[in-house]
Amino acid sequence: MAALVHLARQLRKNQTDVERVFWNQVRAGRLDGWKFRRQQPIGHYIVDFVCLDAMLIVELDGGQHADSEGDAERDEWLRNQGFRVLRFWNNEVATNLEGVMSEVARCLHTPLPNPLP
Repeated sequence: MAALVHLARQLRKNQTDVERVFWNQVRAGRLDGWKFRRQQPIGHYIVDFVCLDAMLIVELDGGQHADSEGDAERDEWLRNQGFRVLRFWNNEVATNLEGVMSEVARCLHTPLPNPLP
């Protein structure tokens, strides 16, 4: 676990340009007061951004994620932990930031469904 925390710290120090743009939109409660964390370890994974209060994870993906089976398995595990996972391509953030932020805000304001008994 200590190695995962160390890696998360390194990732925070070495953000991509797209991560930096997104972080500037959500940091310090800038998105309707919701608190986000970046490069946060959850289980055996490090997620790009998470709002724990809304159980919402936002992943920003480059080309290396195209058709990634590992991402599908990871998303399934995270969903089984009660999280919603939103994925955006880096170019979506770069060219349609308003649309991306609108979708994130919509998910933040949509209550989680009640778990099945």
